[in-house]
Amino acid sequence: MRRRPRILVVEDETKTAAVVTRYLEGAGFDVEAVSEGHEGLRKASSGAFELVVLDRMLPGLDGRTICRRLREGSRLPIVMLTAKASEDDRIGGLELGADDYVTKPFSPRELVARVRAVLRRVGPDAVEPRRSWRGVTVDLERAEARREGEELALTVTEMRLLWTLLGAPGRVFSRDELMDRALGPEFDGSERTVDAHVRNLRRKLEPQRGRPRYLLTVFGRGYRLGDEEDG
Repeated sequence: MRRRPRILVVEDETKTAAVVTRYLEGAGFDVEAVSEGHEGLRKASSGAFELVVLDRMLPGLDGRTICRRLREGSRLPIVMLTAKASEDDRIGGLELGADDYVTKPFSPRELVARVRAVLRRVGPDAVEPRRSWRGVTVDLERAEARREGEELALTVTEMRLLWTLLGAPGRVFSRDELMDRALGPEFDGSERTVDAHVRNLRRKLEPQRGRPRYLLTVFGRGYRLGDEEDG
């Protein structure tokens, strides 16, 4: 029998944690919930979970700090929860490495859909799990990205963005296209959301900061991978 994906919920509001747990379990996930930040970080770092639903405001250690520490050595998908609805706050969370951001109050069904969408990005593409170009390779089956043989510590979302761009080097992808192709049609975000993920990807992909060689901005249109003559 196939193992049910395990989800860690780090949420200090008892009622919210109970509702999230119930809906995720009803959707076919195994769920463990904790309410304190340090315990949440320890559990999330254990390698026992496929995704973490992480509240921003927590006792002991806040969600932003947990997200930042996880990203120092983990690709564990992160969906953050927050009572702060401003776009700046959401972008700030994404720039720390979160894969998606849901604001309170939220529909539990929407959260389940977001969790499923992020987990779908983890799985390999059935037709073409591996793409390469100019020394840059993404292997979705192994959940691995490399540049000139050096492994890149990309999040799930960053890996899907790079994989999408590798499908057509030189082609300009609009932000809407990247949201649809890399993040999924159910992804609810703005152009700034895509820009935040691209900034994170560029910081890890480019050998020289401030001098992009691979991932280029086409002003007013979107992003593309550079052609040979660009570098």
